[in-house]
Amino acid sequence: MRIGLIGTGRIGSFHAGVLARHPGVASLVVTDPDATRAAQAAGRTGATAVADAAAVLAAGVDAVVITSATASHAALIGLAARAGLPAFCEKPIALDLAGTLGALREVERAGSVLQLGFMRRFDAGYAAARAAVRGGALGRLHTVRTATSDPAPPPAAYLPLSGGLFRDCLVHDFDILRWVTGREVVEVYAGGSDAGDPVFRASADVRTAAALLTLDDGTLATATATRCNGAGYDVRMELAGERDQIVVGLDDRTPLTSVEEQGPPAPAKPWAGFLERFAPAYEAELDTFLRVVRGESANPCDGREALHALRVAEACELSRAEHRPVRLSEIADA
Repeated sequence: MRIGLIGTGRIGSFHAGVLARHPGVASLVVTDPDATRAAQAAGRTGATAVADAAAVLAAGVDAVVITSATASHAALIGLAARAGLPAFCEKPIALDLAGTLGALREVERAGSVLQLGFMRRFDAGYAAARAAVRGGALGRLHTVRTATSDPAPPPAAYLPLSGGLFRDCLVHDFDILRWVTGREVVEVYAGGSDAGDPVFRASADVRTAAALLTLDDGTLATATATRCNGAGYDVRMELAGERDQIVVGLDDRTPLTSVEEQGPPAPAKPWAGFLERFAPAYEAELDTFLRVVRGESANPCDGREALHALRVAEACELSRAEHRPVRLSEIADA
């Protein structure tokens, strides 16, 4: 197959390397608004760099992978759909519901394929947790806790464009909560803190956030996130049921130190970032996308999944702003 990749920033360059190594990819065409960056990515991977997204489509590609700036996602999804090309897009589709729904309508009108990049669904630990929950190993689930902690904030210029901590970061937790438990969020109560570096306040964002989520079967979940976890990159999910409890993301690299005498020591090499922690998951999701393009697999994460997670994030933002619980029914999706 000939694959087009639009966007050669940090995640785009990573995906370019994965695609270039994949035995099912015969050639790769890349582009980026920064022509130098695109040329560098092409040089590293043996790809062909072209001027823009239109040139990628004109190069006779069989599918496109969208890893450009968030603000461009919806338009590029529409471009691919109108060309009849399957598309893989990093989350989110858009930073608001209107943009997300508009892009989804384009895909539905064209009858094309859109797979979203929620990579945690392809992580072995989360898959095992899903099997345990769905198989009844935990008994009735009563409590879920998720934590996403970045070791350092992104560049200041990125923050005003990110959509905020709930939409940009915690949206992964909201998606994986639905995927692992098979339940829907019906109510949220969220808060955040912009204490510390004034760059967060200047961009109307928070650097630390917490949400209490009620699922449709009464299960309670908490989701926390921070941009400033000096110990390292920490992503975990704890699930407690009436019969047993399990955790995803606890290993000898988890940046967590016990103060108990018999507790495990501090990790010698804590996880440094998301590309390192989830590298196998990123590779697995792209391999699955290529199998979807070849007609060998069903789409495991279509655009509607992104819509569900975004609605939870929107409810959290409203809850934070108005200091009250918010029902998901308040967040219109049409």
